[in-house]
Amino acid sequence: MLGCMELDADACYRAVQSRDTRFDGQFYTAVRTTGIYCRPSCPAITPKRQNVSFHPTAASAQADGYRACRRCLPDAAPGSPLWNIKSDLAVRAMRLIGDGVVEREGVEGLSRTLGYSSRQLNRVLLAELGAGPLALARANRATTARVLIQRTELAMSDIAFAAGFSSIRQFNDTIAAVFATTPSKLRTELPRRENVAPAPIPSGVSLKLPLRQPYNVAWSTWLLEHHCARGVEDFSEGRYTRALRMPHGPVVVTLTVAADQVRADLQLTDMRDLAPAVARLRHLLDLDADPAAVDDALLSHPALAPLVAEAPGIRVPGTVDGSELLLRTMIGQQISVSAANTATANLVAALGEEVTDTTGRVTHLFPTAESVAAAGAGVMVGPAARIGAIVGAADMLATGKLELHQGMTATDMRRQLLEIKGIGPWTADYVVMRQLADPDVLLEHDLVLRRGALAEGINLAAARGCSPWRSYVSMHLWRKGIAAQTRPHNRTRKGNS
Repeated sequence: MLGCMELDADACYRAVQSRDTRFDGQFYTAVRTTGIYCRPSCPAITPKRQNVSFHPTAASAQADGYRACRRCLPDAAPGSPLWNIKSDLAVRAMRLIGDGVVEREGVEGLSRTLGYSSRQLNRVLLAELGAGPLALARANRATTARVLIQRTELAMSDIAFAAGFSSIRQFNDTIAAVFATTPSKLRTELPRRENVAPAPIPSGVSLKLPLRQPYNVAWSTWLLEHHCARGVEDFSEGRYTRALRMPHGPVVVTLTVAADQVRADLQLTDMRDLAPAVARLRHLLDLDADPAAVDDALLSHPALAPLVAEAPGIRVPGTVDGSELLLRTMIGQQISVSAANTATANLVAALGEEVTDTTGRVTHLFPTAESVAAAGAGVMVGPAARIGAIVGAADMLATGKLELHQGMTATDMRRQLLEIKGIGPWTADYVVMRQLADPDVLLEHDLVLRRGALAEGINLAAARGCSPWRSYVSMHLWRKGIAAQTRPHNRTRKGNS
């Protein structure tokens, strides 16, 4: 895997010559003679070495005056895996920009969330990514606009504001600058490689979520199916449906997971939530990972090699909502997964807001932290200490004393979680792993993981040496621990939290 912010031009050019799709999204190739930037795997004739430059982000190429290739659609490539591997300021800013923070709160809001001044943040992003926060957000808006233009029949004026542009003129100028065409012409140019029929509902969007292969469909769908909470989630007929709480209203999404892509059918209350919703779904399924790099590294460990060979492309589950993740994890402490799903479903039915789902698969949003803090004690059953801890955590989330966002470092998030009554090392590690897509968390306190290690004769001390991929080691050992049980759907959730 190429270091995205420390690009080796010769290595980049070799990747372009090979047209290796694994490098798509890790850097962008700008061609001086055409004024176009491409993904590394672009099928066009490979340009001469002296005619190309390389950029860590699409926004960097756009800032230098290059237009997106309408043949390879570089904006449709998977995101860089470095947004998960690294945790420096630039990477944390990229995560928040992808979630739409600049559109909702401006650069000042982004800077405030990260704890830096706008001037400091702009300087760091320019140095590391080749573009400032406004340019990075503009690149995201351009991608959202392209998707809405080619996936819906919305009027261009509606698309402009849904994508986050402040005026029709800004929208038209950006499309011209990024794609060298007009919005109306772009609508007629839907490439065959992106061919997905428009959604049949007015507020719907259907699109492909690209990924890097291999993708272990069996593992990801097993996790989705066996951790479903009735009401807010459903897994049936091979499809996963869930309700998401987004800034401008509820979103219901149905995912169909395949080895080469994930199809997402979204029902949106407000089209402004499209880009953040897609970012959260990619995070949920770990679609921006570089599985070849992970598998190659783990295959070099003799004890782990058989597990990796048996299940290549395994992914680490993320989340669509940090508050929901924490509360559901606490609900599931020391009880089986099926019991946790039932308890969560009861909480959803009692306190969740109703949503409209044209598929009829889901009925509610997960309750807000405020509602759990106010009324959760009267709904939940179980030990008083656990209920008190859940309500206490919900109150901290509701009052802002605890924040769980992707702009945090793993160290800060873990420290804050461990300060909360009722949260121990397993819960803290599990939440950090999923909320931040941290690839380097070994869930040593997990009973199922330990069972898997024992079944395979793997010493956890050796697994500690697999940095920075210990979260993927955890998944392989989890998988073996689950297989070692006679009733995998009733496994105990976990540890000594």
